[in-house]
Amino acid sequence: MHQFLISAAHKSSGKTTLSIGLAAALRSRGLAVQPYKKGPDYIDPLWLGMAAGRACHNLDFFLSSHDEIRAQYARHCVGAEVCLVEGNKGLYDGLDLEGANSNAALAHLLGLPVVLVLDARGMTRGIAPLILGYQAFDRELRIAGVVLNRLGGSRHEAKLRAVIEHYTDVPVLGALAEDAQMGIVERHLGLMPANESSVAAQRIGEIGDRIARQVDLDRLLELTGGGATLPQPLPNRRPAGLPDVRIGVPQDAAFGFYYADDLEALRAAGAQIVVFDTLRDARLPALDGLFIGGGFPECAMDELEANAALRAELRSRIEAGLPVYAECGGLMYLARSLTWQGRTRSMVGAIPGDVVMHDKPVGRGYVKLAETAEHPWPADPAPPDEIRCHEFHYSSIENLPADTRFAYRVVRGHGADGSRDGIVHRNVLASYSHLRSTARYDWAARFVAFVRACALREHNPAAAPRAA
Repeated sequence: MHQFLISAAHKSSGKTTLSIGLAAALRSRGLAVQPYKKGPDYIDPLWLGMAAGRACHNLDFFLSSHDEIRAQYARHCVGAEVCLVEGNKGLYDGLDLEGANSNAALAHLLGLPVVLVLDARGMTRGIAPLILGYQAFDRELRIAGVVLNRLGGSRHEAKLRAVIEHYTDVPVLGALAEDAQMGIVERHLGLMPANESSVAAQRIGEIGDRIARQVDLDRLLELTGGGATLPQPLPNRRPAGLPDVRIGVPQDAAFGFYYADDLEALRAAGAQIVVFDTLRDARLPALDGLFIGGGFPECAMDELEANAALRAELRSRIEAGLPVYAECGGLMYLARSLTWQGRTRSMVGAIPGDVVMHDKPVGRGYVKLAETAEHPWPADPAPPDEIRCHEFHYSSIENLPADTRFAYRVVRGHGADGSRDGIVHRNVLASYSHLRSTARYDWAARFVAFVRACALREHNPAAAPRAA
């Protein structure tokens, strides 16, 4: 198996485009490519997953233990011939002084060689001390090769190759010319999600073709074969003797931010995932519960408002006790209204508040939460004192009633109002924070158990407590 981590000297160096292109190019060769993304991210994994034809999985030091990351990596490597990990930020960048959560730390943890992407605009001889410095900073890390990006032409490439060959022992695996056709449209949270782009497959094909022409794929595979022995994958645990529940998950142009591991955790806990479209489906499918993830509802708010039948049914089902978990974009959809760029559109109205989009982020980064007594999901075993998650939203929710109940106290981050998050209404929990099912906090299993209890109560009213 071939394994490697793609990183860069700094962010915005072109590593995401390279990662997408390599996944597509290697897949075109008939290889089974398993992509991963370091850190909290929904958009890059959508593109990587589409390029590889296999769901991309996130590896996150803040949310998971080292053993869990290794086991997760190993589980999804099964059946793959190439395991490609896209880093975030620069190779040695991180939250702490020691770099314990850096890309380099992940490469060490998984025993991966590094492919270093260098934005070479305006550089010639100076690229040598840059590479030598990256090697010297951590001599136990193996930089398998570099890919030069945004070159000014063939002369520029020739000069850089000569300098690198003369002063270093690092192979040049590829040289990418400055090319506007290699870019992907961006918006306020980063790249446009692949689920929104009608030409995503075409763009991925074009990028893959360009990468295949400008990167020495044979040399890349030669230098990244083998690697560390992987831990034995952990089996998925499924509760015995419990009935399955049907949980609806909208996946459309408005909502597409779901971690592949969270969907797997829902299934492992006994959920049948029922996909539907909030923009086109006039009725909800037969459901026991609903999970509405994040996305860009503001970009589809005209279509969301126009689908009045679905909004009305959803509000009616919520008032009747339908269990719902909503994150960020899902919270925005469940609110009374959504305002963006001077326009206001009606949303579901289950949450008595109004969402307003802003020009700058309201909440951004890692979050720590503590549960309150208002949390609707029974906890057995008891939840940890500190729940780790993340947020990234440009909106705020306003005009909430004074007696609004919140499931969380925010220890770090912003949440709904700077100190609280997790709006509770009936059997709805709607939060700006994005949870992640881990060994430490398996929210998916808790939610499925809650949905199952609510479904049991519907058939046997004495079997479970009623909605608040």
